Amino acid sequence: MWFIVVGVLLLLMKVAEVGPVADLSWWWVLAPFGFALVWWEFADKTGYTQRKAMDRLDERKEARRQEAMSKIGTSDKQRRRRR
Repeated sequence: MWFIVVGVLLLLMKVAEVGPVADLSWWWVLAPFGFALVWWEFADKTGYTQRKAMDRLDERKEARRQEAMSKIGTSDKQRRRRR
C-alpha cells in the first residue's frame, strides 16, 4: 500500500512539475508501482495475505466469544470475583 501512496505522490509531483521530482526520469517516478506489483505477487505466493486474513478472522471470533461469555456471566473475570 505504501508503494502505491508514494507512487501517486511522485506522479502528481511530476505532472505538476513540483520541486526536484520534475527533473526525475519517468522510470524513477513509476518505479514504486512496479515495486507494489512485486510485493503483491510475493505476498500472494508465500501465503502472507491469507495468513493475515485468517489472523483477523481469529481475532474477531475471539472477541465475539469473549463478548458472549461476558453477557451470560461466565467470563474469566466474573469467575475470579466469585471465589
